[in-house]
Amino acid sequence: MIPIEEARTYVMDRCRPQPAVGTDVADALGLVTSADVIANESLPPFANTAMDGFAVRSADLDTVPVRLEVIETIAAGHNPTREVGLGQASRIMTGAPIPDGADAIVMVEKTSVDGDVVTIEAQVEPGNHIRPAGDDVKEGDLVFPAGTRLSAGHLGVLCSLGFQKIDTFPRLRVGVISTGDELVDDGGVLEPGQIRDSNRRTLLSLLSEDAFLPVDLGLVADNELAIEEALSQGAQDCDAVITSGGVSMGDFDYVKAVLDRIGDMRWMQIAIKPAKPLAFGTIGGTPIFGLPGNPVSSMVSYELFARAGLRSMMGFREPIRPIIKGVAAKSMRRRADGKIHYVRVIAEQENGTTVVYPVSGQGSHMLASMARSNSLAVLPDGEGCEAGEQVDVLLLD
Repeated sequence: MIPIEEARTYVMDRCRPQPAVGTDVADALGLVTSADVIANESLPPFANTAMDGFAVRSADLDTVPVRLEVIETIAAGHNPTREVGLGQASRIMTGAPIPDGADAIVMVEKTSVDGDVVTIEAQVEPGNHIRPAGDDVKEGDLVFPAGTRLSAGHLGVLCSLGFQKIDTFPRLRVGVISTGDELVDDGGVLEPGQIRDSNRRTLLSLLSEDAFLPVDLGLVADNELAIEEALSQGAQDCDAVITSGGVSMGDFDYVKAVLDRIGDMRWMQIAIKPAKPLAFGTIGGTPIFGLPGNPVSSMVSYELFARAGLRSMMGFREPIRPIIKGVAAKSMRRRADGKIHYVRVIAEQENGTTVVYPVSGQGSHMLASMARSNSLAVLPDGEGCEAGEQVDVLLLD
């Protein structure tokens, strides 16, 4: 068995960021910027009011209450047409430009109106409730550095600045293939020896959650020619391909035979539980991840290796999810076997501390317990931990 660090380094060294592309801002959610984003205009582009109220000359309010002539109404989206002079005010709506002559806004709650006259009942300082031009971002500012993962807020800023396209690392097309005569996915009655294909849907869903573009390469029967065609076509059409099953040392599997023939593969036994077996390599330069067939092992292997490698290809600065510290709510016993154990747990915040509760059913075939978990407790080789002891936690949610 090899350490997880060695296996992951092998994968990450062969999963380099893809060449940058121009991406429509509307399609950039979850992507990573490949270059610094510099503001080409200011935000806001003009001084505007933060309140509904009246634009005034603050010097006119030395003594209050004071009556001022209302010379116009300025709605958002419309320019002022008159300068505010001595003894005058303009009614103004939130977001509207500040008229010339005015240096403050009095909120409507501190005024009363009688025809074309407004009575101001409070003094204000110059700049009151005025958002200056460039208050948020100034033209020429560094808005987001290269390596920024674009969230909804980032996209809102880009739209506010008028960006239509942005330079990013491309969203990966990742193919998922299932093979085996024993697998069915038609929802019908199971025949003797048949099992339902869950790994393909699980992996496609994980890819979607992680902002990749999942490509369903289908369920292929145990036929070397069909498997070779599916893998070769997938490697040609996708940026990476994931398979599950047939990667253990003792397996003789059609996928294994095909990958050995058409790919440059390394078959690894890693010192972890679950997800000990992993195959990784390339077909024509396209990364191929061969994950274990047991459902939980497949998900854990995806998290530890495939997700990290794919995120590296998409330009993430920290492609590997960080480990945090938690406290075990109950004991998690294990025996020394030379492996790191990843135990399914539910992590909850209690009085500022991450507390983890192990779930029942830790077998690598027990997918329901994985679905009930939101984290993995990382137990180093040894006897495990007792209730109340600190434990490393890998948050999945």
